[in-house]
Amino acid sequence: MELTKNIFFNTDKLVENSKVKISYTGKLFQDASEEVSIHYGFGLNWNHINDIKMEKTDLGFQAEIELNGEETFNFCFKNEKDNWDNNEGKNYIFPIEKVQTELLVLEDEPVALGPVRKLRRSYLWSKKVRLAVYKLITYLPKIISGNYKRKLTNTEN
Repeated sequence: MELTKNIFFNTDKLVENSKVKISYTGKLFQDASEEVSIHYGFGLNWNHINDIKMEKTDLGFQAEIELNGEETFNFCFKNEKDNWDNNEGKNYIFPIEKVQTELLVLEDEPVALGPVRKLRRSYLWSKKVRLAVYKLITYLPKIISGNYKRKLTNTEN
């Protein structure tokens, strides 16, 4: 997923308590920097600030980061010469989505799917009537015209 020009994540969404791989091909990569670090934090107050040296590849600089339960992921980039790419002073800030817990099943808890529902008799009868009408429409003209022939099996030939 490309979030902004020259910044890519290996996932469609940033989800809390998951790892994400970030690839950077921005200004510092294009200026042939030898080392680039990602400086990042979480939330509006940049909680849990950290710096990670990114791995240089032919496709850009890459790093894997563990996202926490804060509401945003904030970051910028710095090279070995102390040059910064911080989105022109605004930093790169992206929302972190919460995990939908109502869809999770915990191992220790029994799962109740609710009462078993039986198909209504009227529904079953309507299916039978439709099948009968289909057979009448398909086979009645053949029977009337005399073109209805039973398929012969190999033993009858």
